[in-house]
Amino acid sequence: MLRTMTAVALLGAVSTSALAAEARRETFGRMPDGTAVEAVTLTNAKGMSVRVMTLGASIQSVMMPGRDGKAVDIAVGYDSLEGYAKDGQFFGATVGRVANRIAKGRFSLDGKAYAVPVNNGPNSLHGGTKGFDKVVWTIREVKQGRKSGGSASVTMRYVSPDGDQGYPGTLTTDATYALDEQGNLTISYTATTDKPTVVNISNHAYWNLAGPGRTAMDHVLTIPADRFTPTDATSIPLGQHRSVAGTVFDFRQPTPVGARVREGGDEQIRYGRGYDHNWVVGNAVTKDQHLMARVTEPASGRGFELWSNQPGLQFYSGNFMDGTIVGKGGQIYREGDSLVFEPQLFPDSPNQPQFPSVRLDPGKTYRNVMTYKFFVAQ
Repeated sequence: MLRTMTAVALLGAVSTSALAAEARRETFGRMPDGTAVEAVTLTNAKGMSVRVMTLGASIQSVMMPGRDGKAVDIAVGYDSLEGYAKDGQFFGATVGRVANRIAKGRFSLDGKAYAVPVNNGPNSLHGGTKGFDKVVWTIREVKQGRKSGGSASVTMRYVSPDGDQGYPGTLTTDATYALDEQGNLTISYTATTDKPTVVNISNHAYWNLAGPGRTAMDHVLTIPADRFTPTDATSIPLGQHRSVAGTVFDFRQPTPVGARVREGGDEQIRYGRGYDHNWVVGNAVTKDQHLMARVTEPASGRGFELWSNQPGLQFYSGNFMDGTIVGKGGQIYREGDSLVFEPQLFPDSPNQPQFPSVRLDPGKTYRNVMTYKFFVAQ
């Protein structure tokens, strides 16, 4: 932890003793139906900025300086609203009601069967064909960092009606993004319902700490988990935990992402053409956050630690970016050009009672809090 704290201090040489992060609100564009999409840019005095837009309560841009002091956009996506409105890659988006996969788009709750849209082979992915990533959220509050070293933040809300995408209950969800002067970006999701339902919300930011035009396979990754949930050929968990020891899934020590991703001997890698699996970091949602992953990019020195209160971490290595997607600055996104880390409950949990429960009842509050602790290492 001492190493991380030292590295964080290197993110900028400006003292925060009299500074506070700021927020700026603006129009980002309009949807095809004319609906306005707003953006809020959070900035701090260390050269970081985070732009969040109301379409999908999504991260659109994260500017971060490296060891050389030059800031680049480390969030993969599009320059304009048009790409996000058409795309199905979930760039930077809030995903839900149920992040990840539900087998065959079916589950039961209190003896009643429910069907949700199938949009990923035979399964439902990230809430269905019009999940939280496809709707325009409403800005509830924008806060400036009022005190020295304080955070700037934006809170957005989406009310998903009973029966939306086949899910029961009216679900009211708030998403808050907060940036502080220490380089910490905290994303908080809360949700309440008026009848029993299932909820598993996460963020789907794609990261490349090297900046545009570079591979992410050289990023060095640590995941403090000794187990993962193996899947079938359609990425549905088999219902068991498997040790990472002696496998390509062992990131307990810092390891370049691409070091073993092309090893063809593991059927799990063949299924997903790379990493697209859930690591078991804990057994239940916790009150406080714990370390989920640590990522560094050696050339620039950029890195982050990801902390959350969730038990699972879905790590996706950009396996299906096939060179047909043209993103920011005309860049063609290729396989392995970005990495995704989703703190969440386990995939297909509505159908697997041995996994941590995704059930939410009236009077209870769902909560997923994740913090990206950005730093620059010497």
